[in-house]
Amino acid sequence: MVEEECISFPALGEPAPDFEAETTQGPIKLSDLKGKWVVLFSHPADFTPVCTTEFMAFAEIHDELAALNVKLIGLSVDSISSHLAWIRNIKEKMNVTIPFPVIADLNMKVAKKYGMIHPAQNSTAAVRCVFFIDDKGIMRAMIYYPLQNGRFMPEIIRLVKALQTTDKYKVSTPSNWQAGDKVVVAPPKTAAEMDKRLDEGYECKDWYLCFKKV
Repeated sequence: MVEEECISFPALGEPAPDFEAETTQGPIKLSDLKGKWVVLFSHPADFTPVCTTEFMAFAEIHDELAALNVKLIGLSVDSISSHLAWIRNIKEKMNVTIPFPVIADLNMKVAKKYGMIHPAQNSTAAVRCVFFIDDKGIMRAMIYYPLQNGRFMPEIIRLVKALQTTDKYKVSTPSNWQAGDKVVVAPPKTAAEMDKRLDEGYECKDWYLCFKKV
Protein backbone atom coordinates (compact mmCIF):
# COMPACT_ATOMS: atom_id res chain seq x y z
CA MET A 1 0.00 0.00 0.00
CA VAL A 2 1.35 3.44 -0.92
CA GLU A 3 1.47 5.83 2.03
CA GLU A 4 0.01 9.29 1.54
CA GLU A 5 2.59 12.06 1.56
CA CYS A 6 2.39 14.11 4.73
CA ILE A 7 1.50 17.74 4.19
CA SER A 8 3.19 20.11 6.63
CA PHE A 9 1.76 23.38 7.85
CA PRO A 10 3.69 26.39 9.17
CA ALA A 11 3.05 27.51 12.73
CA LEU A 12 2.44 31.00 14.05
CA GLY A 13 5.33 32.44 16.01
CA GLU A 14 7.88 30.11 14.41
CA PRO A 15 10.33 30.81 11.57
CA ALA A 16 8.60 30.65 8.20
CA PRO A 17 9.87 27.69 6.13
CA ASP A 18 12.75 28.88 3.99
CA PHE A 19 12.73 28.23 0.27
CA GLU A 20 14.52 29.02 -2.96
CA ALA A 21 12.41 29.28 -6.10
CA GLU A 22 12.29 30.57 -9.64
CA THR A 23 9.94 33.48 -10.23
CA THR A 24 8.83 35.73 -13.06
CA GLN A 25 11.44 38.23 -11.81
CA GLY A 26 14.28 35.75 -11.32
CA PRO A 27 15.34 33.48 -8.44
CA ILE A 28 14.25 34.32 -4.92
CA LYS A 29 15.22 33.02 -1.49
CA LEU A 30 13.00 33.81 1.47
CA SER A 31 15.82 34.12 4.00
CA ASP A 32 17.44 36.80 1.82
CA LEU A 33 14.40 39.00 2.47
CA LYS A 34 14.95 39.43 6.21
CA GLY A 35 14.58 43.08 7.08
CA LYS A 36 11.39 43.21 5.02
CA TRP A 37 7.94 41.91 5.78
CA VAL A 38 6.67 39.36 3.26
CA VAL A 39 3.13 38.66 2.12
CA LEU A 40 3.22 35.33 0.28
CA PHE A 41 0.01 34.30 -1.43
CA SER A 42 -0.97 31.31 -3.53
CA HIS A 43 -3.54 30.98 -6.29
CA PRO A 44 -4.96 27.78 -7.81
CA ALA A 45 -4.10 28.28 -11.48
CA ASP A 46 -3.13 30.75 -14.19
CA PHE A 47 -5.70 31.84 -16.77
CA THR A 48 -8.66 31.29 -14.43
CA PRO A 49 -11.39 33.87 -13.72
CA VAL A 50 -11.20 34.39 -9.94
CA CYS A 51 -7.41 34.30 -9.92
CA THR A 52 -7.28 36.92 -12.66
CA THR A 53 -9.45 39.29 -10.61
CA GLU A 54 -7.22 38.67 -7.59
CA PHE A 55 -4.01 39.34 -9.49
CA MET A 56 -5.36 42.69 -10.62
CA ALA A 57 -6.43 43.43 -7.03
CA PHE A 58 -3.02 42.46 -5.62
CA ALA A 59 -1.39 44.69 -8.24
CA GLU A 60 -3.56 47.55 -6.99
CA ILE A 61 -2.33 47.21 -3.39
CA HIS A 62 1.30 46.47 -4.29
CA ASP A 63 2.56 50.02 -3.81
CA GLU A 64 0.72 50.46 -0.51
CA LEU A 65 2.30 47.24 0.76
CA ALA A 66 5.73 48.37 -0.47
CA ALA A 67 5.32 51.60 1.51
CA LEU A 68 4.81 49.41 4.59
CA ASN A 69 8.13 47.62 3.89
CA VAL A 70 6.31 44.56 2.55
CA LYS A 71 7.50 42.34 -0.29
CA LEU A 72 4.52 40.81 -2.12
CA ILE A 73 5.07 37.38 -3.71
CA GLY A 74 2.62 35.19 -5.60
CA LEU A 75 2.74 31.44 -6.22
CA SER A 76 0.98 28.66 -8.08
CA VAL A 77 1.96 25.22 -9.30
CA ASP A 78 2.13 26.46 -12.90
CA SER A 79 5.33 26.95 -14.89
CA ILE A 80 7.31 30.12 -15.49
CA SER A 81 6.17 30.09 -19.12
CA SER A 82 2.52 29.91 -18.04
CA HIS A 83 3.01 32.72 -15.52
CA LEU A 84 4.69 34.96 -18.08
CA ALA A 85 2.00 34.33 -20.69
CA TRP A 86 -0.76 35.06 -18.15
CA ILE A 87 0.90 38.24 -16.91
CA ARG A 88 1.23 39.41 -20.50
CA ASN A 89 -2.42 38.55 -21.13
CA ILE A 90 -3.53 40.57 -18.10
CA LYS A 91 -1.50 43.52 -19.37
CA GLU A 92 -2.87 43.26 -22.91
CA LYS A 93 -6.52 42.50 -22.12
CA MET A 94 -7.06 44.25 -18.78
CA ASN A 95 -4.35 46.95 -19.01
CA VAL A 96 -2.96 45.96 -15.60
CA THR A 97 0.76 45.47 -15.00
CA ILE A 98 1.68 42.78 -12.44
CA PRO A 99 4.56 44.31 -10.46
CA PHE A 100 5.32 41.46 -8.05
CA PRO A 101 7.21 38.18 -8.64
CA VAL A 102 5.25 34.96 -9.12
CA ILE A 103 6.83 31.68 -8.04
CA ALA A 104 6.68 28.70 -10.39
CA ASP A 105 6.15 25.65 -8.18
CA LEU A 106 5.55 22.76 -10.58
CA ASN A 107 6.98 20.22 -8.12
CA MET A 108 4.86 21.71 -5.30
CA LYS A 109 7.95 21.99 -3.10
CA VAL A 110 7.00 25.36 -1.63
CA ALA A 111 3.27 24.60 -1.66
CA LYS A 112 3.76 21.48 0.47
CA LYS A 113 6.05 23.29 2.94
CA TYR A 114 3.30 25.85 3.49
CA GLY A 115 0.30 23.50 3.53
CA MET A 116 -1.15 25.01 0.36
CA ILE A 117 -2.35 21.68 -1.09
CA HIS A 118 -5.65 20.55 0.45
CA PRO A 119 -6.66 17.28 -1.26
CA ALA A 120 -10.35 17.66 -0.41
CA GLN A 121 -10.28 20.85 -2.51
CA ASN A 122 -7.78 19.78 -5.17
CA SER A 123 -4.74 17.51 -5.04
CA THR A 124 -2.85 19.33 -7.82
CA ALA A 125 -3.66 23.00 -7.20
CA ALA A 126 -2.96 25.30 -4.27
CA VAL A 127 -5.87 26.75 -2.35
CA ARG A 128 -5.93 30.51 -1.79
CA CYS A 129 -3.52 31.17 1.10
CA VAL A 130 -2.00 34.36 2.44
CA PHE A 131 1.02 34.18 4.76
CA PHE A 132 2.27 37.20 6.72
CA ILE A 133 5.97 36.90 7.57
CA ASP A 134 7.65 39.61 9.60
CA ASP A 135 11.00 41.30 9.05
CA LYS A 136 12.73 38.70 11.24
CA GLY A 137 11.38 35.81 9.19
CA ILE A 138 8.70 34.79 11.72
CA MET A 139 5.28 33.58 10.62
CA ARG A 140 2.81 36.07 12.11
CA ALA A 141 -0.54 35.29 10.48
CA MET A 142 -2.15 32.97 7.93
CA ILE A 143 -5.44 33.10 6.05
CA TYR A 144 -6.81 30.23 3.97
CA TYR A 145 -9.61 30.56 1.43
CA PRO A 146 -11.34 27.91 -0.72
CA LEU A 147 -10.80 27.71 -4.46
CA GLN A 148 -14.09 29.39 -5.31
CA ASN A 149 -13.87 32.59 -3.25
CA GLY A 150 -11.58 35.54 -3.87
CA ARG A 151 -9.80 37.49 -1.15
CA PHE A 152 -10.65 40.91 0.32
CA MET A 153 -7.60 43.11 -0.21
CA PRO A 154 -8.41 45.73 2.47
CA GLU A 155 -8.13 42.99 5.12
CA ILE A 156 -4.62 42.13 3.94
CA ILE A 157 -3.55 45.78 4.29
CA ARG A 158 -5.38 46.10 7.63
CA LEU A 159 -3.71 43.02 9.09
CA VAL A 160 -0.22 44.13 8.06
CA LYS A 161 -0.81 47.49 9.77
CA ALA A 162 -2.21 45.76 12.87
CA LEU A 163 0.80 43.45 13.16
CA GLN A 164 3.23 46.32 12.70
CA THR A 165 1.36 48.44 15.26
CA THR A 166 1.53 45.57 17.76
CA ASP A 167 5.29 45.32 17.26
CA LYS A 168 5.97 49.04 17.44
CA TYR A 169 3.85 49.89 20.49
CA LYS A 170 3.63 46.49 22.29
CA VAL A 171 -0.17 46.60 22.25
CA SER A 172 -3.05 44.56 20.87
CA THR A 173 -5.69 45.64 18.37
CA PRO A 174 -9.42 45.15 19.03
CA SER A 175 -12.10 43.76 16.78
CA ASN A 176 -12.60 45.74 13.57
CA TRP A 177 -9.50 47.84 14.27
CA GLN A 178 -8.38 50.21 11.56
CA ALA A 179 -5.18 52.26 11.45
CA GLY A 180 -5.69 55.33 13.66
CA ASP A 181 -8.19 53.62 15.97
CA LYS A 182 -7.48 53.15 19.66
CA VAL A 183 -5.54 50.06 20.65
CA VAL A 184 -5.91 47.68 23.58
CA VAL A 185 -3.50 48.05 26.51
CA ALA A 186 -2.02 44.83 27.89
CA PRO A 187 -3.99 43.66 30.95
CA PRO A 188 -2.41 43.99 34.41
CA LYS A 189 -0.42 41.02 35.71
CA THR A 190 -0.73 41.67 39.45
CA ALA A 191 -3.34 42.84 41.92
CA ALA A 192 -1.34 46.03 42.50
CA GLU A 193 -1.30 46.80 38.78
CA MET A 194 -5.04 46.11 38.65
CA ASP A 195 -5.75 48.56 41.46
CA LYS A 196 -3.95 51.45 39.78
CA ARG A 197 -5.02 50.69 36.21
CA LEU A 198 -8.08 52.96 36.30
CA ASP A 199 -5.89 55.95 37.26
CA GLU A 200 -3.27 55.60 34.52
CA GLY A 201 -5.00 57.82 31.98
CA TYR A 202 -6.39 55.14 29.73
CA GLU A 203 -9.95 54.88 28.48
CA CYS A 204 -11.09 51.93 30.56
CA LYS A 205 -14.32 49.97 30.43
CA ASP A 206 -13.08 47.99 33.40
CA TRP A 207 -9.71 47.05 34.92
CA TYR A 208 -9.05 44.39 32.28
CA LEU A 209 -10.21 46.33 29.20
CA CYS A 210 -8.46 49.64 28.56
CA PHE A 211 -7.80 51.54 25.34
CA LYS A 212 -5.36 54.26 24.29
CA LYS A 213 -4.34 56.20 21.21
CA VAL A 214 -0.92 55.59 19.67
